[in-house]
Amino acid sequence: MSYSQIAQMELMNAINSIKSESDLNEFKDMLARYFASKAQKAIDALWNDGVINNDTIEEWGEEHMRTPYRYETNRP
Repeated sequence: MSYSQIAQMELMNAINSIKSESDLNEFKDMLARYFASKAQKAIDALWNDGVINNDTIEEWGEEHMRTPYRYETNRP
């Protein structure tokens, strides 16, 4: 059995114990905190390795990443 399959079974067991909206909210919060912690550790590693720095973060703040709209020139 793969780790993915084991993880799915563990999640299903945890989900089966959810009996109320507050349980669900607590479960969602726990997952959010877990993934936020993993993201923070990855960002810290990039910072410590010199891959990103204050200048990088400033550049990100100035980026415009919206998908440009393409309008047809021969629109009726």
